[in-house]
Amino acid sequence: MTEPRIRDPKALRALSHPFRWKLINLLTEEGAQTATQCSERLDESVASCSYHLNMLAKYGFVEEVESPGRQKPWRIAKKREAISPDGLDPEGAMAAEAAALAYVDQQFEMLRERLIARKLLPWEWRDSVGTIDSVKFLTVEELAEYKAELEALLRKYKERADDPSLRPEGSRPVRLFLGVTVAPEHE
Repeated sequence: MTEPRIRDPKALRALSHPFRWKLINLLTEEGAQTATQCSERLDESVASCSYHLNMLAKYGFVEEVESPGRQKPWRIAKKREAISPDGLDPEGAMAAEAAALAYVDQQFEMLRERLIARKLLPWEWRDSVGTIDSVKFLTVEELAEYKAELEALLRKYKERADDPSLRPEGSRPVRLFLGVTVAPEHE
């Protein structure tokens, strides 16, 4: 299953700001949040959170939730989209690369923070948290098949992200990050 690609260089540039990925991650894991709540969780000013949420909204990544009060909560608007420079003009390719690198930087920052905080987890969670690394020698066809199998595993329990009523008692947001790279050829 291939996600739609972001083709607009301006939308890609909007994703090249590292703090915007923090907001996206927070809204993904915690659900709708106001700028004030984002400020408290991310240790950033309310004004900064509001500005970056509005920038993400401008390109359709987040949206306001109907709310009776003055505070306006924001939620994720687009669940999955791919970032790739393939098929883009040079400006778009540079914007895609910047957005992808900001995303990866944010994922590794979060991974570092959570590995450090692992010692604070209850014992029953600790054994399942960590990193795994593996090198396989594959053909391009085998890699495509292997990646598709891993992506299918990553989609397991997806409905729980979309519908909180499906989450079992005691469940917590668990982030799985899959990076697939290939070594350069040596001549």
